[in-house]
Amino acid sequence: MALTNKKLAYIFPGQGSQYQGMGLDFEEKSKKGKELFEQASNIMGQDMKSLLRDSTNDELKKTNISQPAITLVNLVSASYLEEKGIKPSGCAGFSLGEYSALAIAGVISIEDCFKLVKIRGEIMQEETNNITPSGMAAVLGLDPSKVETLISEWQIPDLYPANINSQKQIVISGTDSALSTAENNFKIAGVKRFIRLAVAGPFHSPLMHKASEKFAPVLENIVFHNPIIPLYSNVTGSIIKSGDEAKKLALLHIVKAVRWVEEEKAILENNFETLLEVGPGKVLQGLWKETGSNIPCLSAGTVSDIDMLLAI
Repeated sequence: MALTNKKLAYIFPGQGSQYQGMGLDFEEKSKKGKELFEQASNIMGQDMKSLLRDSTNDELKKTNISQPAITLVNLVSASYLEEKGIKPSGCAGFSLGEYSALAIAGVISIEDCFKLVKIRGEIMQEETNNITPSGMAAVLGLDPSKVETLISEWQIPDLYPANINSQKQIVISGTDSALSTAENNFKIAGVKRFIRLAVAGPFHSPLMHKASEKFAPVLENIVFHNPIIPLYSNVTGSIIKSGDEAKKLALLHIVKAVRWVEEEKAILENNFETLLEVGPGKVLQGLWKETGSNIPCLSAGTVSDIDMLLAI
């Protein structure tokens, strides 16, 4: 495939892609990977190798654990690709994955990326503990724009669109009571499936505004540079033009929906030849297939994934 000669876009996964033992192959087989594990462990204040090796999948779902863990695996995957002479011509990240994209696009340093993700995860976990029982649900089988229209029409308190994942799937956030009411309404509207997600809170919604307020002073102390390659925003669905814009969007990111469908369209307009899902899982590959594009999106989240790509 000669990836070194192709115009590549990296897309980084977010929460929900984690699994026990992820990333350990990079720590074992890559000098740079081992260094990133040590750096992350020092910043996070815990042994990341032990955490990824010993934590159960239920433990890894906790926001303050999953966010640094996934970010580390995203970044060691990108580092291993670089060791093999592969670099992206653009990047994006889904939800939490946008922090990995910020680092790879040169907007923030790797050290600051780990620091921000650590504090962000702690703040979000703390806030979800303070919010009345809440969560997220996937709505399948109805056009996302129709879902957003219905939510607006119903005026159910504390219910919001959160992740516009594809033309067939949207995730909504809200309190438990709001989600229960919405489930009944969506079934009447003909939705095929309504799936409550195993997440800690109502992410990417105004219900997280207090977390955003707490995170603001943290961001102020971090230097954001202009992107060195095209970088796409969850909040706007388009290219981020400056470090100042990236910093403002990082704050909005906590309370605004992930407009992934728009982001994919913007990526398509930049004529990339191949996309790599750099990090754990294959969630983003599944969403990419729903665009109908002939541009391949391939796995690059393990040593064997990357070695297989290089062997083609």
